[in-house]
Amino acid sequence: MDIVKIGIIREGKVPPDKRVPLTPAQCKSLMEEYPNLKILVQPSPVRAYKDQEYIDAGLPMSEDLSSCDIIIGVKEVNIEDLIPGKKFMFFSHTIKKQPYNRDLLQAVIDKKIQLIDYEVLKDTSNKRILGFGRYAGIVGCYNGFLTFGLKHGLYTLKPAHECRDRKEVEEELKKVKLPKNAKVVLTGFGRVGHGAREILAQLPIEEVETEAFLTQDFEGPVFTHLDVSDYYAKRDGSDFDKREFYSDPSTYNSTFSRFLSQADMYIPCHYWSDKADFIITRDDLKAKDVRLSVVADISCDIDCAVACTIRPSKISDPIYGYNPQTESEGDFMEEGVMAVMAVDNLPCELPLDASEDFGSELIKEVMPHLLGDDSDKIIARASETSLQGGLTEYFSYLEGYLAGTE
Repeated sequence: MDIVKIGIIREGKVPPDKRVPLTPAQCKSLMEEYPNLKILVQPSPVRAYKDQEYIDAGLPMSEDLSSCDIIIGVKEVNIEDLIPGKKFMFFSHTIKKQPYNRDLLQAVIDKKIQLIDYEVLKDTSNKRILGFGRYAGIVGCYNGFLTFGLKHGLYTLKPAHECRDRKEVEEELKKVKLPKNAKVVLTGFGRVGHGAREILAQLPIEEVETEAFLTQDFEGPVFTHLDVSDYYAKRDGSDFDKREFYSDPSTYNSTFSRFLSQADMYIPCHYWSDKADFIITRDDLKAKDVRLSVVADISCDIDCAVACTIRPSKISDPIYGYNPQTESEGDFMEEGVMAVMAVDNLPCELPLDASEDFGSELIKEVMPHLLGDDSDKIIARASETSLQGGLTEYFSYLEGYLAGTE
């Protein structure tokens, strides 16, 4: 049986990303499961898991990964770190024709690299099988309640990135003291939304039905988890059709404004299409009866779906204010100014836990196809480019993007 070598590349993006695709323990168990597999690790001063932890797990360190067949990382690999003729697996951020990564994709092709993009790894029913969404939801929801405490002078939580791990985050949550009439809205049922629910489950807050949320008063804090049919409606008044909505949302309009007078905090975890109505418009937020004071925008669609999300924020400075009357940024502590948390790289705040979760899914859902039989074309359908130096048939739509014509 031929030996297969995987190299774990150090993350080269700035600011540095501390996450890893596989933890030391996962590397060790993977090699035990696949006796023909060898894993090399490129040294890194920034990983959450230290070089010595990999060495202690029996993994050799090597600056040179040119002997590897497959090289894996997390974020985009710098062009100068690409090795010709290899298979690379990372988040490339090119499938939506992102202009800032056009040169990266062209370099991948020039160097005859097979780029396997995590973002498009899907099962036979076309459902994504890998991502950091769960920890985006966990950290983003935690940050939402951190923001709520600051905005209303109720309590102070330690920032997630200052916590060692999720266990410490959950200890911090014990400090949360919500007003009896606090009401929270959550949208999105994917990995992100379910991650957010894991934080809500740690808090003294009860889930209620949508209609009750809109019409009743409660003895304690409550939240409601909206399905898309709860905040979009057919323009002509006919029944909501979820399949139709996802195929052509332009025939639907947002009804979310009815929650603005009832909710104190909104946690968006949804997927939003640019063909759909904005969920919350700038005019919606100018209404006199708006109660909403905090938005923890985990989805982080900028200046569109949720009007107050006018820019992404940074882990080091996660909160800014949005003044609905001036439609501009302001001090989030001022009365009448909404507090917005819109960090766009949330899983980086808990790199140990996020890496372990990601690596577990990578081993379970991807490695059997990468290292064995790929009859379902899991790897093939996620390969943007080939070792022959060109786009694969699945990504031929990127030709104009590469040529700079679109």
